[in-house]
Amino acid sequence: MQVESIKQEAGRILNSLPDDATWDDLMEQIYVRQAIEAGIQDSDAGRTIDVKEVRKRFGLSARISQSTR
Repeated sequence: MQVESIKQEAGRILNSLPDDATWDDLMEQIYVRQAIEAGIQDSDAGRTIDVKEVRKRFGLSARISQSTR
């Protein structure tokens, strides 16, 4: 993301917060945006693992049980 885009996005985030927002609210929104951006970059660079492989590595069932929905 370019510097100007970051500044514009930061402004959009600020404007979307309610008037009574806290610093923690702002930090959470920035963190979420940063995590999403990092995930997209990893995906674009091929640094992802298929969910089936993750389930296999951790010994998880391929199906979600009714109790966890």
